[in-house]
Amino acid sequence: MKYFIKLNAISIFYALALFVAIELMLNVYRISRLTGLELGSVSNLVPIVIFVGFIGATFVFIFLTKRWMQGIKSSYWSALLWVPYLVIFVYIFASLFPIKDPGEIPHPGVGLVLIGLCIVYPFYVALVNLIGVNLRRG
Repeated sequence: MKYFIKLNAISIFYALALFVAIELMLNVYRISRLTGLELGSVSNLVPIVIFVGFIGATFVFIFLTKRWMQGIKSSYWSALLWVPYLVIFVYIFASLFPIKDPGEIPHPGVGLVLIGLCIVYPFYVALVNLIGVNLRRG
């Protein structure tokens, strides 16, 4: 039972990392309006924050996988289990903070980037699990 909880917890962390990146990409106009920063500054800052966040999150994920999953190969289930948690996070955020200003609707090109990100992300999770499991053994 403890392993099941740990597996779901790490899957929640994977979903949370992707959720933050998605919401930062989608809400550039809102961030600009709420912070008072120029749109160009926010547009330049968001990819940097996402990149640094993913680098930091990768080290945290490797550490958690090494510590919690104890070299168990069934930790690869987290490559699929993050999906329902991401859907829940996006639904809750969209329900709590709907877009009311038509000027805050994201650019259509962001959707293509998000589709690509969602296709690549399971491979990222599997790679992090591979590294974490092998570090535990070696």
